[in-house]
Amino acid sequence: MPWTLRMSADEGNHFVAYDEGTPGAPLFTPTVMSWQTASLPASGGEASSALAPFASLFTECRGLGQTFGPGVVIQILITSMNALRGLAGSAAGETDREAALRLAARYAEYTGWMSQEAGDDRASLWWTDRAVGLATAGGDTEFAAYTFVRRADIALYRMDGRSTVEYARTAEERSRTARIRGLAAQRRAQGHALLGQDAECFRSLDRAAGLMARAAQEEHEAGAAAGDEPVIGSMHLAGLADFVAGWCLHDLGRTDEAVGRLSGGLDTIPVRARSARARYAARLALALAEAGDLRSACAIVEAVTSSAPVFDSATIRVDLQRLARRLNRWPRDPDAGLAATRIAEVLHTGL
Repeated sequence: MPWTLRMSADEGNHFVAYDEGTPGAPLFTPTVMSWQTASLPASGGEASSALAPFASLFTECRGLGQTFGPGVVIQILITSMNALRGLAGSAAGETDREAALRLAARYAEYTGWMSQEAGDDRASLWWTDRAVGLATAGGDTEFAAYTFVRRADIALYRMDGRSTVEYARTAEERSRTARIRGLAAQRRAQGHALLGQDAECFRSLDRAAGLMARAAQEEHEAGAAAGDEPVIGSMHLAGLADFVAGWCLHDLGRTDEAVGRLSGGLDTIPVRARSARARYAARLALALAEAGDLRSACAIVEAVTSSAPVFDSATIRVDLQRLARRLNRWPRDPDAGLAATRIAEVLHTGL
């Protein structure tokens, strides 16, 4: 039974259910229910407390994104974001309104990432633009710079090194925060690696390392003063710098060095972060295969293929396709054949 939910920040919300069991019934039953978005409590600390569960829910959604596919998580993100938009409109004070809008922007940005994971870059960019609008209305002038990091991500998975570099450079130039500039420098390094530009890649990696170290120090010193707003960037890859550097080395053709940077990192990722583990494992397996360690590469494939169907990540599927093509170069090796077969089963869409 299909359901339709019409959401608005200020004109009310309407839920309609399709009646498919009654002969001669209208296409849609009358609206089952309608409601207005609740109001934030008056200022004075109560509004911040009221938004805290939404910040916690956002963290939970990011965790769900590691376990389930984007089709599950997007539903929660959009409805929660709309609730925040409504709460912002009802806020008694400017501070509370802006806090709700900034949090709504984080929901919109993560919806964009989930859209990319679902294989829909157009929707990803649409949600990214919505995130900019919400963040700007919430007084966050830095978030617009971060969205260029997201655009660099999309270009990166399209193997468009030049656009990756250009978007990342824009993010670095427009941002004033060490974290956003550090994330941008990492993407810029990956774009240079796609273009085979060793020197530029390593300079960007060095700059990223310095910026991320500064960001960590600043966030540590800020402590509780930073508030409950979620940290921008990955929350599941503790060794993000090694992951990025390892993949840059891989794209530069320095496979032995890539394996050295990537090896051991898989064990630092929490077991519950299945998406992050599968992404890391797929790239480590590909680096191992290209370095000639076929046995180790095939052993890792089991970990990747056992998780991939659960969350159906479009970006991880790209890595699996590259891995399968590499494994097919050893048609007589039984381990490579079995690993390639398992990947083919995961990639099969049934179309």
